[in-house]
Amino acid sequence: MDADLADLQRRVTECRACPRLVAWREEVATVKRAAFRDEEYWGRPVPAFGDPDARVLLVGLAPAAHGANRTGRMFTGDRSGDFLYASLHRTGFANQPNGDRPDDGLELTDCWITAIVRCAPPANKPTVTERDTCLTWTAEELDLLPNVRVVVCLGQFGWDGALRLLAARGVPIPRPRPKFGHGAEYDLGDVRLLGTFHPSQQNTFTGRLTPPMLDGVLSRARELAGG
Repeated sequence: MDADLADLQRRVTECRACPRLVAWREEVATVKRAAFRDEEYWGRPVPAFGDPDARVLLVGLAPAAHGANRTGRMFTGDRSGDFLYASLHRTGFANQPNGDRPDDGLELTDCWITAIVRCAPPANKPTVTERDTCLTWTAEELDLLPNVRVVVCLGQFGWDGALRLLAARGVPIPRPRPKFGHGAEYDLGDVRLLGTFHPSQQNTFTGRLTPPMLDGVLSRARELAGG
């Protein structure tokens, strides 16, 4: 990984800017879930993960309390991640269909996975202040990913966060603001925005988001990025 990107990820993991998030992530890591009681939880902000030369950026909401907050890698250790990485594998972005732990050999090509908020929030709902505080990390990150051409937003929160992030970088955002939806696509000049329902169990277990649906969005991202 590029030295500046690596340094950024290190600094992310040391952040204690949001007292409520710090208290919650550390409480979860101490109390644990019964199924993982013998595991040592990460319990810190979760760094981003992927290919530094990526043309496709995936933007999620925040780490899951017993997923990435446990393992220390984005979308790793929960069913949302299982669903996402299987799709990334089918569409050529990942070398394997599973992401169980940071040392499992998973590698991403032409794809970088980040989140609007880097700490697991209570009830999976960050506050507006927490979102805006954490967004500065993603803004700095995007400066170090010069090849990004497509931003895939995982859910409404990721979509809204990405629009705020791009607006802060001087990207003209049309009025009315682009509306989120699965398969939504907007050309913002140098960057194309794509939307997909979040691969949460609430969506995948009910059939609101199916493997072909997510595969379709990721395949479109690959196409827009240049094949």
